[in-house]
Amino acid sequence: MIARKYIRGVTLIELMIVVVIVSILAAVSYPSYREFAARAKRNEAKAALLKAATNQERFYLQNNIFSDDLTELGFSSNPFETDTGSYRIEITTPPPNPNPGNFEVTATYLLSGAESNKCLTFVVDGRGDKTSGPDTNCWTRTR
Repeated sequence: MIARKYIRGVTLIELMIVVVIVSILAAVSYPSYREFAARAKRNEAKAALLKAATNQERFYLQNNIFSDDLTELGFSSNPFETDTGSYRIEITTPPPNPNPGNFEVTATYLLSGAESNKCLTFVVDGRGDKTSGPDTNCWTRTR
């Protein structure tokens, strides 16, 4: 009898099994990655809003008036876009009457997609009130 030498290599079945396993892993991990990226963008917007509110209070202590210009508060432009370009930060101050001691800083989502249905806007005002819309729990959401 002649001894047969086995050819070493990958069969088509083995290759198909690997492709199926990789596909399943990708299908499971991709939605988690997208949610993680969306949370990072929201956190970036919230950090910019809190920085603007803190700098607005500092500006008020020095000038006895609130500013409606983000460049006076240490930002590079007015309005300001976050580093990822996902949110635009704007600040508004009401006229002196009837409420001279207040301001609102708003972050508005600029991109389209599923995130625009969740946390389209974030708002923080001079009283420290935090609101969001259309989903009302975006400030506290962890998922």
